[in-house]
Amino acid sequence: MARISLDCSPSLPGIPLSVLSVPMENKYKCQQCLQVLRKPVQAQCGHRFCVHCFRELTSSGPKPCEACRQEEIYEEPTSILNSNEVFPDNAAGREIASLPARCLNQDCSWTGSIKQYEAQHEGRCEFEQIKCDACQAFVLRAEKDRHNERECEARTLNCKYCKFTFHFKDIKAHDEICSKFPLQCKDCGKKKIPREKFNEHIKSCAKSKSACPFSEVGCKSVVENGKLSEHENSSTMEHMRLLLPIVLSLTQARAEVSDSVHVGAGAAASVHVNLEKKVTALERIVCVLNREVERSTAMLEAFAHQHALDQEKIENLSTKLGQLERVIAMRDLQLSETEQMVRELQSCTYDGIFVWKISEFSRRRQEAVAGRTPAMFSPAFYSSKYGYKMCLRLYLNGDGTGRGTHLSLFFVVMKGKCDALLKWPFSQKVTLMLLDQNNREHIIDAFRPDVTSSSFQRPISEMNIASGCPLFCPLAKLAGKSPYLKDDTIFIKAIVDLTGL
Repeated sequence: MARISLDCSPSLPGIPLSVLSVPMENKYKCQQCLQVLRKPVQAQCGHRFCVHCFRELTSSGPKPCEACRQEEIYEEPTSILNSNEVFPDNAAGREIASLPARCLNQDCSWTGSIKQYEAQHEGRCEFEQIKCDACQAFVLRAEKDRHNERECEARTLNCKYCKFTFHFKDIKAHDEICSKFPLQCKDCGKKKIPREKFNEHIKSCAKSKSACPFSEVGCKSVVENGKLSEHENSSTMEHMRLLLPIVLSLTQARAEVSDSVHVGAGAAASVHVNLEKKVTALERIVCVLNREVERSTAMLEAFAHQHALDQEKIENLSTKLGQLERVIAMRDLQLSETEQMVRELQSCTYDGIFVWKISEFSRRRQEAVAGRTPAMFSPAFYSSKYGYKMCLRLYLNGDGTGRGTHLSLFFVVMKGKCDALLKWPFSQKVTLMLLDQNNREHIIDAFRPDVTSSSFQRPISEMNIASGCPLFCPLAKLAGKSPYLKDDTIFIKAIVDLTGL
C-alpha cells in the first residue's frame, strides 16, 4: 500500500453536508468529522477520512479505527490507523469533485460542482459572514473594506488636531483633553482657539469679564478686561472709601502690637527670615518636581503612541498570515490536481486502445461487497490526440442485473477539449475484454452505440451516463486458479473501432 505524506502542507476539514445539492451517500462521508470528504484518503481497513482529519487522528501515533468498532468488524492490525498505511483515494475524490454543490450563505445563488466550490467559491463568497479582526463583529465579506474604514468601533484614527493615534470609540474622550482641540470664546466670539492657549486668551480677551481687583475690599463690579482701566479711573474715590476703614484698623492694630512685642522684635525678624528661606527652597523643589512630572507625562504619551502603532502592525501581520494560509491551502489543492493530471497523462493512450491494470483485486472486491467502493473509474484515454475522450467504469461486485454474480463493465464518453470538432452522437464500435493472462481465451463483449441514447451525445457535464455490460463476466471465473486473475491482478482491455474517423 502506498504511503501518503500527512505532515507537510496545511489542509482543511470536511466540506459541510449542506453544501451538497443532492442527498449525501455514506461512501462520501468522512468517518471522523462526518462531513463530505475533502482530499479523501483510505486507511488499510477500507474506511475513508479527510486528509486533515486523518492527520489529526494519527498526529500522536497509530489509533484504533472507531468506525470498525461501530460496525463490529474491528480486527488488528487491519483496523489500526497508521500514517504509513494510508493512500489517497483518487477515485472517490473524482466522484466527489463532480457532485453538484451550492453556496451555504444567505442570498448567494452560486451553484456548481464540489470541485468548483473548493477552487473558485469557498472562502471568496461576498455573502459570507466574516469576523472583523479589530471589533470581532460579523460583517459580509463584500462590506469588509467599508466596515474597516467607516463603521468599525475599534478602528484607529489620527486626531486631525494633535495627530495622536487612538481608537474610534475613544474619539469623544480624546476631544475633551486634546490640547490642540479648537475652542470658541463666548465673550468675543473668536473661534479655533487651541485648548492649551484658551486660558491665556481669556486673560487677554478685551470682551472677557472679570471681577474688579478691589473685590477683596468690597467692590462688586464685574467689567470687561478692555474697560478695566476705565473702571479703575472712574471708581478711584469709591475704592479709596472702601480701603479707608481697613487701613485705619490696620494702623491701630499695628500700634498696639508694636507696644506689646517691641522687646521680642529681633527674634520675630529672625524667625521671619528663616521662614522666607524655607519657602524659597520649597518653591525650588516644587519647580523641579513639576519639570519631572511634565517629562514623565511626555514619555508616557510617546509610549502609548508607540504601543498603538505596534498593535496595528501586529493586527496587519495577523491578517496577512491568514491570507497566506488560505493561499497555501489553494496551492495545495492545485498541486494535488496537477499530480492527479500527471498520473492520468502517464497512463493515457491516443489510439483508441486502452489496457487497464487493476492490482489488489481481493481488497478492492471486498470494498465493493461492503459497499464502500462499489465502482472504479479508469484513467481517461482518447481515440486520437484531438479525438474522443473516454474511460471505463468497473463494478467488482456487479451492478443492476449483475449485482453479486458478475463483473459489470461499462464504457463512458467524457467531456473533451476538442468535442466541438467531432462528429456526434458517438457511433464507433466498442470492444471490451477481460484478458486471459495465459493468452488463450479472452472474455470479449462488443457493442455498437445506440445513437439515440443520451450516453453517446456530446457531453454537457464531465462525463455521460455509463453504458455497457452489467453481465460482462461471471465472478465464478475468477475463483480458484483463474487464468484471468494472477498475482491478485486482472487486466481489462478496451478497443474503439476508428473506422470512419
